[in-house]
Amino acid sequence: MEATWRWVLVTAIAPVAWGSTYYVTSEFLPAGHPLYGAAIRALPAGLLLLLVCRSRPRGVWWRRSVVLGVLNTSAFFALVYLAAQLLPTSIASVIMASSSVVMMLIAWAVLAERPAAAAAVGAALGITGVVTMLLTGVEAVSPGGVTASVGAMLMSSVGFVLARRWSGEVPVLDSTAWQLVAGGVVVLPVAVLVEGAPPVLDGPALAGFAYVGVVATALAFTAWFTGLRHLRAGTVGLVGLLNPVTGVLLGTALAAEALTGRQVAGIALVLAGILLALPRSGKARRPRRAETSVSPPRAGTAPTVP
Repeated sequence: MEATWRWVLVTAIAPVAWGSTYYVTSEFLPAGHPLYGAAIRALPAGLLLLLVCRSRPRGVWWRRSVVLGVLNTSAFFALVYLAAQLLPTSIASVIMASSSVVMMLIAWAVLAERPAAAAAVGAALGITGVVTMLLTGVEAVSPGGVTASVGAMLMSSVGFVLARRWSGEVPVLDSTAWQLVAGGVVVLPVAVLVEGAPPVLDGPALAGFAYVGVVATALAFTAWFTGLRHLRAGTVGLVGLLNPVTGVLLGTALAAEALTGRQVAGIALVLAGILLALPRSGKARRPRRAETSVSPPRAGTAPTVP
């Protein structure tokens, strides 16, 4: 159980960091440039990690880096950026919270990780907690924003499960760097074609992108993918519910307002759901695909299993 807690705490770095991105995006980053926003977030963060790991993809990892880069970074970041501009944070957070269930279902289909009853109940409690925290009244909802948020949730859920499926074949820092760079390279020319000239960034925007790139991307994604190597995908998805909890606590702190009883109850439900779903052992069963590898790769080479 001690090992489980260690990896849960490492994984939790990601949703805690991500919990601040909606606020930073809506308050400091230029509106109307979701594609440039994705490129500026992904590419510098990936290059920063490349300076640390100093490696490049080999074999099938060229293709895998592009696939993961599109699902987990370029398309995902662009859609999240757009959703943050079009939706109230509460609505966007509730939609993204459903990824805890979606990841369980995709992991069941792709990795044969059948969700335990405790995990299913924990997910239900967690999502109920998010709804309790955030949906306090009728708010204007943009159909485009809902579409963007749902698309981001689905893409990232598939991408995270694939990252889990291919975990252990290369160092986590390397694979994280490659997919961030790939995602940034893919979305940058699209941004130029669709959005034209890049936005002019003032001081607050530069500081916002620096925070989002270093903390909420480079650090957060490294922690998240580390968690996916040591925990079941469904467990990692539930830990992700700390994202809206952080958003609520951050918003309360910035507004200098006391937490309402409804918010406290919601946070308690989220935490109860996460605790209920935690496995009793620190060992997560390896994805079925990884178990089919006939031999480990030689040093300096990549596995050839697609």
